[in-house]
Formats: sequence, C-alpha cells, structure tokens
Amino acid sequence: MLPASPWVRWASALVVAFFALHLLFQTASPSYAHKTSFDNAKVRLGLKDRPAETWAGGRKLQPWEKTPATAWPVDADGNDLAFNATRAQEEKVSATFVMLARNRDVWGAVDSIRGLEDRFNRRYHYTWTFLNDEPFSEEFKRHTSAIASSKTQYGVVPKEQWGDQFPEWIDEKRANEAIAEMGKKNIPYGGSVPCASVPASFVFLAYVWSSLPALSLTGPSYLADRRMCRYQSGFFFRHELLAEYEFYWRVEPDVQFTCDITYDPFRRMKDEEKVYGWVVSLYEYQDTIPTLFKETKDFMKAHPEHVAEPNLMPWISNDKGETYNGCHFWSNFEIARLDFWQSDAYMAYFDHLDKSGGFFYERWGDAPVHSLAAALFLHPNQTIFLREIGYYHPGFSHCPLPKDGVRCACSTTTDDDPHPAFEFHGFSCTPAWKKITGDRAASPFAGAHGPH
Repeated sequence: MLPASPWVRWASALVVAFFALHLLFQTASPSYAHKTSFDNAKVRLGLKDRPAETWAGGRKLQPWEKTPATAWPVDADGNDLAFNATRAQEEKVSATFVMLARNRDVWGAVDSIRGLEDRFNRRYHYTWTFLNDEPFSEEFKRHTSAIASSKTQYGVVPKEQWGDQFPEWIDEKRANEAIAEMGKKNIPYGGSVPCASVPASFVFLAYVWSSLPALSLTGPSYLADRRMCRYQSGFFFRHELLAEYEFYWRVEPDVQFTCDITYDPFRRMKDEEKVYGWVVSLYEYQDTIPTLFKETKDFMKAHPEHVAEPNLMPWISNDKGETYNGCHFWSNFEIARLDFWQSDAYMAYFDHLDKSGGFFYERWGDAPVHSLAAALFLHPNQTIFLREIGYYHPGFSHCPLPKDGVRCACSTTTDDDPHPAFEFHGFSCTPAWKKITGDRAASPFAGAHGPH
C-alpha cells in the first residue's frame, strides 16, 4: 500500500482538528451549540418551524436558557413582593370577563381561563361570566369554576335574542338563497364556520373549508353562526348578568395569553377615559359585507348627531368616507365599556343594521360592526391599543415587542427571523391606526408590577 501524500495527511489533520474544535466549542458554548445544531439548520432551511421566543426583563432569552419563574421578586411562597394585593382589590374596577361558549367547549374554555388566570387574574380576581344559548352542563360549571380564582356566573341567552329561526322581518327564502350563493362562490366564512372576522389572508383556507362535502349550506349550524354574530353585535351587553358592570373583557375558548399582564387594564382604561381596547386589527373580506358600509352611511346621514368629531373615518376609509377599506378591530379580544354599546347611538345603529337584514342576507360579523361604531361614534383617543398584552387566537396573534412585553412566550421580529410581528404585517391595520391617533411608540406600562 502506497503511503499517503503530504497533502492528504495535512488535509486529514485539518479535518480532525476542525471537528475537535467544533466539539470543544459545542461543549463550552451553549450559543455555539444551538447555532450549529441540526434543529437550527432545519429551521434555516425551512424544514422546521421556528420555535417561540421567550422574553424576560426586556431581554430575549436564548434557547439554552431557562425561563425565570417570574419577572419580579417573590417570597418563599411565590407571592409577588412588588405587588400590593390589598391595594389592587381596593382599586378594582366594576368589570367582568365574558365568554360565550357551548357545553362542548368546556376544555377550550378551561385552557383560556387557566392562561388568563396565570398571566393576570390570579392577582386581581375579576368575576367570570359565561353565556350560552342553552343551560350550562354541570360538567362545564364544575371545571370552569375549579380553575377560576374568583366568582363564576352562568347565564342563558334569551330565546328572543338568539331565536331558533330567522327574525320575523327576514325573508327566509331570500336568506337561504343568499347563503347558498355564497357557498357556491366559496366566499370565505359564508358557510357553516364560527362567527369571526374574515381577514383576506384566510381566502385559501376558507376555500378548502367551504369545499368539504360534509358541510351544509343552509343547515342549523349555518344559521347558528349568523345568529351568534348578530347576538355579539347587538345583544350580549343587555344580559341581566352584566347589568352591574362598567367594563367587560371578551374571552373565547381556545385562546392563549402569551405575556404576563402586570397592570390592571380595566383600571388603566377607566383612569385614561378609554372606551374600547384591542390588540389585533386587520382587513375584512369584502364579499362578506358588500352593503355594510352603505347601510352605515345611510345611518350617519339620518343621524349626524351621533357621529363624533374628530373620528376614525380616515382609518376605515381611504377616500374620505366613500368606501370602506375593511379595517377593523378583531373583536374576539376586546375590552370595552358596556355603556358604549348600551348608548342611544349604538342601539339605534344596531337596530338600523338589524332591520336591513345583512346579518342573514350577507355575513356581517360583529368585528366590523363593533369597529365601525367605535370608529365613528368615539373620539380617536377613546380607543386604545393594548400593546403589552400578548394574545393568540387561531389564525392570528399579537406578540408585544421586547420593550413592551413581560415574560412573553411568542414570536416577534428578530435578527434571525425574517417574519415580523403581525402588527407590522401587510394585512394589519395597526400602523395606520397609530399614525392617525399619534399613538406612542412604547408602552408606559412595560414592566409595571401593578399596585405597590
């Protein structure tokens, strides 16, 4: 066997030395080990989703670091030393969480409650209010009350507000034909899917959904979804269980709160005289609301006394009110004053929309209805972007920027991640809202620990 040439020996030695140094660095440097791992290579090649990031104290934790148990000092029993529980109870606002749910949603409800209790309500103990179009089961009551840190109350939606059939002024034949036509055109969320806003980026997913043969175009679930949109638009705030409250926070099953909420949003909104709080804004799919803005303009013309000056018309229209650009607040998360919906302006607006039939002849969701009302009947500074609250709902999410969030477990803009937070996505209406309202670039509540 011929001896290897010097070049081969040198090359072999370099390869061995390289791998020896590589192993040494992997052992000595967690950062190097992470960046050169197979999992990280898969992420960079697009073969694997990027893991969620965690932030603490305004700093992104690295993948090899452990998440701290809390972002502020705790005693031996885990109680927050920077939090004054007595003062928090004294400063509590008249407010409640509101969840519209079905008995079969029990585990999704439990997940949402657990998340919000852990991130916020374990320190403030606000009441949970649950509404259903039928009596809640004992199983639902048992599991939800067990996980809540405060009072829970359960209500049934009045039949006259939900109804088993169309309202009496609705032409049933016309409604069923309109529903069937929307299904044939594969209009997103024109079919039997939960009531929600319809962002333009859902078109493909909705097309696949609406093509499934098992779904009925005119079946009970199809009407139930429209009834739910109508109920959330015009009736939930009339429920007797909410009569004593000033504010509510809408929570849905199967959502996540991805950052610690270290102050009381209810108290903040009351102190700052805010009426409507939100975290996600985006564009509505226009084919689901073809006449909504026409009806809105008709109402404005008939009732100019209800239109605020100034207002957020520049946010909802790019042509000075001629057409609706689709911008709306995603209402599956909203914190608002109940008396806004109970006001003469909103009640008259909803009645006008309801009588027009668009909840059934089209597919008006409560998100654009609430948003148009907030944009037109409120001063711009009465709406507030609650940027510190991390939130995930299937479809979209809001992840606070590092300077705003506390102990966040969600993805946002990083040097390594080319996908920015949804706040800066092309489908988001948040940049336009911030420009119009002159919103601050950073939150004054970042890192706040509540009452001291």
